[in-house]
Amino acid sequence: MKKTVRTRIAPSPTGFLHLGTARTALFSWAYARHYGGEFVLRIEDTDVARSTQDSVDQILQAMRWLGLDYDEGPIYQMRRLERYNAVIAQMLEAGTAYRCYATPAELDEMREAQRARGEKTHYDRRWRPEPGKVLPPPPEGVAPAIRFANPVDGVVTWDDVVKGPISIANREIDDLIIVRPDGVPTYNFAVVVDDWDMNITHVFRGDEHVNNTPWQINIFHALGAPLPQFGHVPVILGDDGQKLSKRRGAVSVTAYEEGGYLPEAMLNYLARLGWSHGDEELFSRRQLVEWFDGEHLSRSPAQWDPAKLSWVNAHYIKQADNDRLAALVVQQLARRGIEATADEPMLRRVALFKDRCATTVELADWVAMYFSEPQPSEADAAQLTDAIKPALQALADALAALPAWDKASISAALKQTLQAHGLKMPQLAMPVRVAVCGRAQTPSVDAVLELFTQAIVVDRLRKL
Repeated sequence: MKKTVRTRIAPSPTGFLHLGTARTALFSWAYARHYGGEFVLRIEDTDVARSTQDSVDQILQAMRWLGLDYDEGPIYQMRRLERYNAVIAQMLEAGTAYRCYATPAELDEMREAQRARGEKTHYDRRWRPEPGKVLPPPPEGVAPAIRFANPVDGVVTWDDVVKGPISIANREIDDLIIVRPDGVPTYNFAVVVDDWDMNITHVFRGDEHVNNTPWQINIFHALGAPLPQFGHVPVILGDDGQKLSKRRGAVSVTAYEEGGYLPEAMLNYLARLGWSHGDEELFSRRQLVEWFDGEHLSRSPAQWDPAKLSWVNAHYIKQADNDRLAALVVQQLARRGIEATADEPMLRRVALFKDRCATTVELADWVAMYFSEPQPSEADAAQLTDAIKPALQALADALAALPAWDKASISAALKQTLQAHGLKMPQLAMPVRVAVCGRAQTPSVDAVLELFTQAIVVDRLRKL
């Protein structure tokens, strides 16, 4: 029987979920969903000193926002120490792992001597048991590390889902530490045991892990465990041409949520960073799952393009339901200390302005004028000349007298004022916008004014 496809994402909770990890999670999720498989969330928290609960919470929030639902997890590595210890005991007994009592100072001295001889720095296997080799007695008071007895000869080869065939000679890699002296397993060991126990069939990850893969493959072989297929995706580059990372230029996924982006836009944009389906630029989550079969993954780095993301997000904002957008705008306004509700007037405001916006932050910028006093720029305020103020006051009187507050009545009052003062629409409309809205450019002035209360419009005009 064919194995069920099982993929995973395994972020380290030493910071926020950044864009590269989010893209890897998306690829892993989409691949599993395409083949009717399962997607696992694992938290690799063995870096005890740097792992935090805040980071875990942020990772979970980002996964929820992106809609990357997982079938198992979150599974925490530090809760699996008993399992790791059992595997280590088996490896020590089998001779595929051994205790190393070399101190940090001794290892530094060893590396310095290798550098002085012009050699590549490698652990010299001084504590590795070998036939005919006599090891010194373990030094007192030194807690040993556990090292993997990596094969000395031969080549590690795998057919990478993204990069194709890759081979690395065993002589290029040494006996890495798989358990630290404090008893905590290291990444390359724990990840193998986890993927084995969790029946992971496909591993998508960043290509910075290519150099880890030979060690992991050798550990899989030492354990007699089946190998997953590996797919190493190229990095995402920032505007400066350098790799995006937690330490360089990357912004957390949740920062984009707060910045007014929609999750479907972020998913769409991330999917196109290193993957394609023909010339399709815009596609739904359902289409992504339908198309993502592991083919057409790029071998070249992807370039992060904020303008392209904004274009994608603008498309999804135009398509979004007004009720949903109204709720998001209310959240954005709350961050500014403005209390609002997603009521009928809010829905109408969202409908009027959403075609002009790339984010819900921009949409909230428009809507905020209905809750705050106008604060025009110096250039816009220049529209409010002494020459136009009599017409603005006449318009205020005409609007105050309207028995019905609707677009048609407001338009009629505007036309009446234009005729009485011998003006053209731009001469009156732009100052009205500045006085009431705080900006000179808006959609049709009667449509914008209709969504204020009659009293507020009249009051703002009369304050001039």
